[in-house]
Amino acid sequence: MMKYLFSDRVWVEGVLQRATICMEEDRISSILDHRHPGAVDYSGSVIMPGAIDVHVHINEPGRTDWEGFHTATRAAARGGTTTLIDMPLNSSPVVTTTEAFEQKIHAAQGKLWVNTGFWAGAIGQDPNDVVRLIEAGCFGVKVFLSNSGIDEFPNISAQNLELLMRALSDKDIPVLAHCELDTLPPGSPINKDPRVYANYLASRPKSWENEAIKMFAKLCKEHHCKAHIVHLASDEILPWLRTQKMKQTPLTVETCPHYLFFCSEEIEDGNTLLKCAPPIRSDANRKHLLKGIKEGIIDFLATDHSPAPPNLKAIDTGDFVEAWGGISGLQFLLSASWTALKNSVTLEQFIPLITDRPAKFLGLASEIGKIAPGYKADFCVWNPEATFKVMEENIEHRHKESPYLDKTLHGTIQATYVNGLACLKEGKWQKHPPGRILLKTKSQDA
Repeated sequence: MMKYLFSDRVWVEGVLQRATICMEEDRISSILDHRHPGAVDYSGSVIMPGAIDVHVHINEPGRTDWEGFHTATRAAARGGTTTLIDMPLNSSPVVTTTEAFEQKIHAAQGKLWVNTGFWAGAIGQDPNDVVRLIEAGCFGVKVFLSNSGIDEFPNISAQNLELLMRALSDKDIPVLAHCELDTLPPGSPINKDPRVYANYLASRPKSWENEAIKMFAKLCKEHHCKAHIVHLASDEILPWLRTQKMKQTPLTVETCPHYLFFCSEEIEDGNTLLKCAPPIRSDANRKHLLKGIKEGIIDFLATDHSPAPPNLKAIDTGDFVEAWGGISGLQFLLSASWTALKNSVTLEQFIPLITDRPAKFLGLASEIGKIAPGYKADFCVWNPEATFKVMEENIEHRHKESPYLDKTLHGTIQATYVNGLACLKEGKWQKHPPGRILLKTKSQDA
């Protein structure tokens, strides 16, 4: 059965234009340049490909009380995200073996409101085990260059990282790295007053990020391995990254909405909801990241959604040493990013940052990230000019504590379509979750 969606602002071929999207089952069949009489009319709203979030910690199985597939993917859909990729931690077991990967897939069955894929994890195990995880369908491999905070997912040594890169050499498989070197001297001891945010910020200086990024990119270049820098927070490394991109170094860079929306000057002492690593830095740093996005040094945006129960965030004590580090923000990829960026980039420059650029990074550029015949019928219908206040009753995450609570954001979501079905429309949910498990295939690399 054919379905039709119309708006005078449909994202087609890199511009917003009048169009009707014709879809059959879960695919786009054709695009019309006029309104089809049977179309659902979204005039005035933007219809774009569903947002893609490549950096999400869902924590199921094993730590489902932290989040879980049902609540995480429902939050994604509420925010206009239709595809996400789950990190190998903080679930238990962590995804470092094919057995753990099978448990992860089993746990996701029947719970997905959006399409969900998976990253493998490398902690120094036999590189052939990582290759087997890629062959089983993982999209790439995540490593930590510093303490992850999870005992079962230790940081990888430089020697084991090189062994991994040799195993993945010329395979077009990305290695994603948390780039901080906590073996370098801290800026100041945080324990002199653990409630003061400035002390936490100084304890993880930009030099940790800068040196880790240089080391990681150098190794990837030497071993012909694709490098991806997750959650960039340091502005000091931007000129170096610009030079590397001019030299065609095979690296990509993401940053997160919270590094663009918040700044250290506004973080009150004891507000541990905003603890993350690398830390949220100064307003000047934030503005430089915005410029790095506009200049194309930063490739795309991702949330690094890393939720935890309130007791682990040390909300009562405000202790930045004891608090779990991580921002709960999956639901706000589109709205928080657009709010932060709307005065720096045009809407036409913004949309690719959460659609076709992450799709290309995943090797899914022929499947998602565009509105074109043959592509998946995954859409976000939203109003960039409208605002809403984030309240507990409209947060879908398992835990409602989020730094975005009570903030006013630009970009209201009217409908989210996943695999051709309106899983959320005008605040009403479809009866059954329409999302599917995504597995990387060799054909997607072509």
